[in-house]
Amino acid sequence: MDVIIYHNVACETARNTLGLIRNAGVEPHVIEYLKTPPTRAMIQQLATRIGCPLRDLLREKGTPYAELGLGNPKVDDDTILDAIAKHPILLNRPIVVTPKGVRLCRPSELVIDLLPPQRGEFFKEDGERVVDENGRQVASA
Repeated sequence: MDVIIYHNVACETARNTLGLIRNAGVEPHVIEYLKTPPTRAMIQQLATRIGCPLRDLLREKGTPYAELGLGNPKVDDDTILDAIAKHPILLNRPIVVTPKGVRLCRPSELVIDLLPPQRGEFFKEDGERVVDENGRQVASA
C-alpha cells in the first residue's frame, strides 16, 4: 500500500501516527513538510480530499496564527494559502494520504482505518495502549 505522511518529527501525534502506519506493515513516504513544504495547490487539494475547509488545516499552537490574524473569519482561502506557504508550521499535522482516503490524523488513531490491519500491539509514546496484541483497536477510556 502506498502511504504518504506529512510529518513533523517534533510532533508527538505525528510520531505516533507514523508508528501506527509502520505497525500495519507499511513503510510510508515521509514528507517532512517543514523542510519540503507542499505547494499551495497541494495544500488546497489535501483540504478538498479530506473534505474540510482550508481553515481546518490551520494549526494555532506554536505558530504565528494569532499574529497573522488568521482567527478572523473574514480571512479568505488565498490569504490562508499564502500564510501556510510562508510559514509551513501553520499546516496542521499529521496528514496521511492512502488509497483508502486522506485524513488529518489528530488523534493518531484516526489513521487506523486508512491502513491494512495492525500487526500487533501498539502503545503511544505516552504509554496509552491503542492496539491490542491481536491487532485490534482498543476502545478509548
